[in-house]
Formats: sequence, structure tokens, C-alpha cells
Amino acid sequence: MSVLLVEDEILILEIVQDALEQAGFHVRAVPSGSAALEVMSEGVEELAGLVTDVRLGVGPNGWDLARHARRSRPDLPVIYMTGDSAADWPVEGVPRSRVVQKPFAVGQIVTALSTMLTEIDTDAAAQG
Repeated sequence: MSVLLVEDEILILEIVQDALEQAGFHVRAVPSGSAALEVMSEGVEELAGLVTDVRLGVGPNGWDLARHARRSRPDLPVIYMTGDSAADWPVEGVPRSRVVQKPFAVGQIVTALSTMLTEIDTDAAAQG
């Protein structure tokens, strides 16, 4: 399963990427919102999830990326990582997403993504 990871702080990007890969995910890691849009243009359908920082500097932020991805994939799991924007999540975040507050243990990201994927599988099975 391929996950798009977007984080402008390289150390955090590498740590989260490593944790996701150890959990069995194939990770496309990019350092900006613009680079994330390029990956999405290749096919959001191929992604199992989006893990994104909220504040990404110049260009699209994490809120923008999630809304863009959800236009093509309404069920795409979205995990937001943020140090100071968690209070904006109810207004800015896409429905059925999760927010993980920085600083976090990387296991929180893996658990949040795995939980969302399980919920989607359960919903699909229930709908038959």
C-alpha cells in the first residue's frame, strides 16, 4: 500500500517515513505541497492514504492537499500532523480524517493510518 507523506521538516519526514515503511507501507515522501500535488497528478487512486503536515511553507498547505485528494478519492484516509493548527481541524479538515498533535510518537501516525484503513475495509464489507 502506497502512502503519500508530506512534511517540510526533513528530520520529521525521514522519521515518519521510516516508521511507515517498517509498518509495511510503500512511502512517497515529499517536502512541499507543490511536490505533493505533482504526485497526486500521477494518480490519487494508487494511494492508500495521505499523511501531511498542515503548515508547509509556500504553496498549498495540508488542508488544501487533503481537499484536493478527496475530490478524486472521497474515502482516502487523511492524517494531519500539526504543532499548532489542531484547533482549526473541525473547520479546515476533511471529514473522517485524524489529527495528530506534534510532538508525537511515530507509532501514533502508524496507528491512526492503520485504524482508518481498517474502518474503510469494515464499511466496505458492511455495504457488501
